[in-house]
Amino acid sequence: MWLAWPEACFRATPADIRYLKTLVPAGARVACVRTEAAFLRLLPRATHALVWNFRPAWFARAPRLKVLATPAAGRELVPSVAPPGVTVHFGGFHGKIISETVLAFILGWAHGFFAKFPAPRIPGWPRAEMSGVCRAVAGTRAVIAGYGRIGRAIGARLEAQGVAVSGFGRKNLADLPAAAKAADWFILALPGDTGTTNFLDRRLLAKLPRRCVVVNVGRGNAVDEPALFAALAAGRLAGAYLDVRRDEPNFGNLGAKRRPRAPQVGGRRLDNLVLMPHSCAFYREYIKDFMKELHDEGLL
Repeated sequence: MWLAWPEACFRATPADIRYLKTLVPAGARVACVRTEAAFLRLLPRATHALVWNFRPAWFARAPRLKVLATPAAGRELVPSVAPPGVTVHFGGFHGKIISETVLAFILGWAHGFFAKFPAPRIPGWPRAEMSGVCRAVAGTRAVIAGYGRIGRAIGARLEAQGVAVSGFGRKNLADLPAAAKAADWFILALPGDTGTTNFLDRRLLAKLPRRCVVVNVGRGNAVDEPALFAALAAGRLAGAYLDVRRDEPNFGNLGAKRRPRAPQVGGRRLDNLVLMPHSCAFYREYIKDFMKELHDEGLL
């Protein structure tokens, strides 16, 4: 197991390792390493590799390998295709926490938590302004582009709050533009490797009503950002929440110090744009839930 990552919730802790040992067959050896060099030294003897990163060339070093598993849902760092006899597993447990994140944002937006107001007449009391932006979430409509496991989990979470949900995947994608015209929340949960670049482009943005808020918790390439920012600046959309950006540091570039720049249109910042640092799946039990998923699916 080589699960070293800068974010604490994405690193295997001693408690996680103890938990994994209760899941594997009796007599199986569990080794947790912190460096690529240590991982490669043990790889020739490994039957299972639990990793964030795995290069295709490394299969040649792993003659006993049966399972290659990553917690990630995205396919950026681990090859999807493996030699015969090797099962590749990508994490499918993220829906429960990402759906919480989406719901938290929608509730916060609907109740004015993210609203920006001019300096109030009475400090701390923008009551008049807030009264015009707050609304109930129940009775609104969400359109979800990308209706796999994560998209369906988001849909179920929102439906429980009284939101009408329309989900779209490959089979019914042609019907999405018509549904977009009635969206209060346009949510993207798309992967980055299946031709999704600029999925939300100028034409699709033009179909969204002014009250609509865009939410992207998939991959940053799915949004034509200049077109989105122009729509926000012009008031053609109510707002946007981007957990992912096109210019965020590349996956695996762990030493990157550069932060995505806050966008500006016409020299001013967008007050109706909420940016987060690709954090919609942060939670303490992340690695433990990954291990439980492997056990439940018979991969350990």
